[in-house]
Amino acid sequence: MKLPYSILDVDDRLREKWLTYFEGQHDRDRNIEEGIWRRTQDPANAEQSGWTPESNARRRIVHYRYKYGLGERSLNLDEFYLYHCITSPAGEIDSHEASIRQHLLDGGWSDRNSHWTRGDLECIPTRYTVHPKDKEAGRQTPGDYDSYEVVVKSSNSFLSSDVISHPWDVLAGGIRIKDERGKPTVVESLESIKDYMPFQVEVGCGTSFEAGIPALHRLHEIYRVTSREDDMPGQYAFTMNPGEDTLLEEVLVDPESKFLEFVEMVKACFLADPTPALEALQRLTERGAIVGPIITNNFDVLTARAGLEECFVRRYDQRIPDVPFLPEAKALLVVGNHADRRKVQARARERGMKLFYLDPEGFWFNDEFAPYPLESPKDGDVLCHKSANDGLTELARILL
Repeated sequence: MKLPYSILDVDDRLREKWLTYFEGQHDRDRNIEEGIWRRTQDPANAEQSGWTPESNARRRIVHYRYKYGLGERSLNLDEFYLYHCITSPAGEIDSHEASIRQHLLDGGWSDRNSHWTRGDLECIPTRYTVHPKDKEAGRQTPGDYDSYEVVVKSSNSFLSSDVISHPWDVLAGGIRIKDERGKPTVVESLESIKDYMPFQVEVGCGTSFEAGIPALHRLHEIYRVTSREDDMPGQYAFTMNPGEDTLLEEVLVDPESKFLEFVEMVKACFLADPTPALEALQRLTERGAIVGPIITNNFDVLTARAGLEECFVRRYDQRIPDVPFLPEAKALLVVGNHADRRKVQARARERGMKLFYLDPEGFWFNDEFAPYPLESPKDGDVLCHKSANDGLTELARILL
């Protein structure tokens, strides 16, 4: 396995797109892709985690961080880092440890004193009776549980201790507690927002999905965050048992094939173009109906490519940075935004802003509509069940 790993060929147009929007000085390192999942068993998530009084301390942590760059004629994955840690009953860890060794042998890795190599990749597995991060945090794990971590990285990847600690910092924040939905007013269009101009806008994955970028549950499939990839999203169980966890087998036995999946999301983001919804936001901003930057949870840079200023708020520690709410803004329009991306909306409410939501509250999956209700709407909020493209292009016609 050699790095840099080519993702796709680039012509002059694509090269210019990358250099303009993904390289250089921006609000964040746009050439870095990072993801974290920490799954723990808790009474509050028993249906998905399998928590019972007898099985109550399993844990699975996955953290990845990739760096991308331009080659002479291609967009490449330059640096690779994948962290996987299972905490489970010691007997399960025995089997897991034996499986990892067999996967390494099947994949043609060379053993150098438990530091395995395959081309430009390294694999370092480590078993703990008590994980050092648990000891450091004073977290108790049952005496018959062990932890087993595996780091798979490119030989040129050297992350700071702060970055390596990211998943443990997220773990310390506890599980996400669902919000309690109120009774928003459901409307056919967003026309009533004209009484609350100018307004600000927050966008989530709805605008990305309409641009051809896979929904985030695709990442759950790639990293085996849940047990079945063909179940309806939202109706699956967490992957908690190491015997059912195939992620490391896939990457160790055949990394060339798995890397095709690992780079899917960045490739799709790079090739996507702004949608009619984003063009409508640009026109509304130009005419003064929208003020301030577009508050975005999306790492696809599509709002910037539509000529809009971005305020990027996606964080894995569940803390939202300061959001530049403008004094003159009377409302916040939230477009296709779900779950733990709700804290910006809470801040807007605290400021007395009116909340409008544009969201179909579901999506099509395997030819079946998957309901995906919003958590954060409250009494007095306004909700329109249209797509971003339909709702925003209609709004632009009404207001302009």
